[in-house]
Amino acid sequence: MQPRELIGSAQVPGGEELRLYRRGRDFMIVLDRNELMSSRMSGSEEALADMTFDRLAGRKATHWLIGGYGMGFTLRAALARLDGGAQVTVAELVPEILQWARGPMAELAAGCLDDPRVRIVQDDVAEVIAAGRAIYDAILLDVDNGPDGLTRQGNDRLYSAQGLSAAIAALRPGGVLAIWSAAPDNAFARRLANAGLAVEKVGVRARSNGKGPRHVIWFGTKRR
Repeated sequence: MQPRELIGSAQVPGGEELRLYRRGRDFMIVLDRNELMSSRMSGSEEALADMTFDRLAGRKATHWLIGGYGMGFTLRAALARLDGGAQVTVAELVPEILQWARGPMAELAAGCLDDPRVRIVQDDVAEVIAAGRAIYDAILLDVDNGPDGLTRQGNDRLYSAQGLSAAIAALRPGGVLAIWSAAPDNAFARRLANAGLAVEKVGVRARSNGKGPRHVIWFGTKRR
């Protein structure tokens, strides 16, 4: 097997070190021995955008907030379905993630960061959410490894009762909070249900061909 080549590293503010590897045409973002993201496994991240779009019932000129750029799979899937009047704010805490997207992974990014509908905010998505009141039609969170995070303790507040309350306040009536997770989390599922949203849990395979590990997406719709 072709060996992995280390391309770069990044310190997560208040957290752990991430490393970007390349093997042939494939890229991996790794924390310690955990592969957080891989260009070979895009299915569940794309589903995060596609299934959110489906749940917005044909709304036009929507405003989305995506927390965590990752490798851009969710952003690209959203842009492929959103109309020309849509806005997508992407909050990414780690500057190197965006540098990698414009550098060694530029082909994978396919220009999505330069789409006129996209605004990039280099900040903690929790801060971006807290600054908004009823302005987003959808908030998509693919931060850390889900509610049971690995990279940064500060991410836990996103998934706390207080964090969920802030996200609900930032959504418009009928808006959707979509949360990606690498694995089920019963305690978080109960917390989400107690937040007052109409909740749906969906299992999704990691690969776009329906294979690979099974991930979880929760959808919570704000009541009108």
